[in-house]
Amino acid sequence: MTDWRAVGIGFLVSLVAGIVAFILPVIGHVGAGLIGGGVAGYLADSGIGSGAWHGLLAGAIGGIVLAVIFGVGAGAVGGAAAGPVGGLLGVGVLVIGVVIALVLAIDSAIGGAVGGLLAG
Repeated sequence: MTDWRAVGIGFLVSLVAGIVAFILPVIGHVGAGLIGGGVAGYLADSGIGSGAWHGLLAGAIGGIVLAVIFGVGAGAVGGAAAGPVGGLLGVGVLVIGVVIALVLAIDSAIGGAVGGLLAG
């Protein structure tokens, strides 16, 4: 059973850590995913497998939300600059962003597994 509270908090932690990663590049976005996934896995408190699942969800949802935001922004800028054809830029950014988000959610799953291990 998915603990959506743990996923939501993990998502918020990933989001804040991702913003900090822009300010302090030493932390990096991989670290942000590990931290957010770890928090989600720890709060789920159901072992390694469940922690990995919760971390994966937190990372994937966070990445997809950011991909949608950037896709809409790119579509608006492309549409304003080059008309309807330029608006398709947003679709391309969205598709690439979602694929990247799902691949990068793997580090959140690893963090979630570690968080689940520490909680259990």
